[in-house]
Amino acid sequence: MQAIVNISYLVAVILLIQGLRKLSHPSTARKGNITAAIGMGLAIIASLVAPIESGANNYLVIIIALVIGAIIGLVMSKRVAMTAMPELVSLFNGLGGACAVAISFIELYQYQSSFTSGESVEIGSHLTTQLAMFVGAVAFTGSLIAYGKLAGKIKDWKIPMSTYVNIGLLLITLGLIIFRVMMPDASFILPVVILVISLVYGVTFVQPIGGADMPVVISLLNALTGVAAALAGIVYGNQMMLIGGILVGSSGTILTVVMCNAMNRSLFNVIIGGFGGSTASGGQQGEQVVKEATVNDVAVMLRYSDNVMVVPGYGMAVAQAQKTIKELDNLLSEHGVNVNYAIHPVAGRMPGHMNVLLAEADVPYPKLLDMDDANDQMGETNITLVVGANDVVNPAAQDDPSSPIYGMPILEILKGQNVIVMKRSMNAGYAGIQNPLFFHDKTRMLFGDAKASIQGLIDEVKSLG
Repeated sequence: MQAIVNISYLVAVILLIQGLRKLSHPSTARKGNITAAIGMGLAIIASLVAPIESGANNYLVIIIALVIGAIIGLVMSKRVAMTAMPELVSLFNGLGGACAVAISFIELYQYQSSFTSGESVEIGSHLTTQLAMFVGAVAFTGSLIAYGKLAGKIKDWKIPMSTYVNIGLLLITLGLIIFRVMMPDASFILPVVILVISLVYGVTFVQPIGGADMPVVISLLNALTGVAAALAGIVYGNQMMLIGGILVGSSGTILTVVMCNAMNRSLFNVIIGGFGGSTASGGQQGEQVVKEATVNDVAVMLRYSDNVMVVPGYGMAVAQAQKTIKELDNLLSEHGVNVNYAIHPVAGRMPGHMNVLLAEADVPYPKLLDMDDANDQMGETNITLVVGANDVVNPAAQDDPSSPIYGMPILEILKGQNVIVMKRSMNAGYAGIQNPLFFHDKTRMLFGDAKASIQGLIDEVKSLG
């Protein structure tokens, strides 16, 4: 039986790796998700039938938990809106961290029984368990704070001297863990203190980080959840948990680095120097005039263009305009207009957010251009239609050294001939930074709900014949 379990784990790991590989491209992402899900299902079944030395029979509890979890997951998958997907991902990360905390806490309680009876506990096993609890706790409360920020339930407020507070909490926690491992005793007070401080550290770790850095934070918390799962796998000697956690942790780390590169910021800078709340950059001085366009004006421009580039942002997700923009795309394509979509790595509230939205609307994958490919085509673009995006097209990142986003790679839409920005109002983006693009000579503003405005464009283009 153990040999069958080990083979099942091997097959499950292969499926997980293949799933991750397929997730790297939009055209294969759906198959990758299914492949990884099959691998995880196989791993769960193998774990349930694996021989255990104690002979304990907890299958009733396990089955009840599986049924409850499956029902919750099914209901959430049916009800959650695409705009709330980042929040859902944060909750998933948090639950993964909470599982690591629960497992570690139970194991530490078992160690306590050993200390009380005078039995010895391996230092390595004890240290790993303490670290799993610490990392899981940080991922848990940090993910809850990220969820609250993404959902607008928690405002950005700075913790006084947050950098020093975080460093202090981190050193205290690690110091207590080392002390506990080296000087174990029969008291269970210290593990509880370590858990509480770890939970607090998760809050103080994420709270000061600005809203514009949330995509990076989500990736980082995902990596932490993977690390916690890997440590829990070491505790239980479960190879599947170990390898699965390593895969999640490493992929989350790689994605975090990619996101930081896309923002031209170091991970350390993101953690201790998150920006948000500044309403204008230093170069914004004097009276500035916004040029407004009508639906009819924009429709005429689009109808008689050769190349149109759509830049989607979170505003498109809020308005649920992805299917409407696809309808406009189809209409323009019938008239010989070449329509593509420029996807910035940090557009939206989480990595790949815009790709998922447009895939839901059945936009062909070849039309989804990454930042470099899109910038290469900007010079030949007649109209760039910005739908709810803000910070990823902010030219202050290139020409205003005083801007908090200076140096961040952006979609260089001013290389094109004309820019149409669709927004509800002149409010700043998620980073809280004013955008000089709105006042540029090439820019025209089309105010209103994105979905309603795009529907108006569709009607006007149809009337043009």
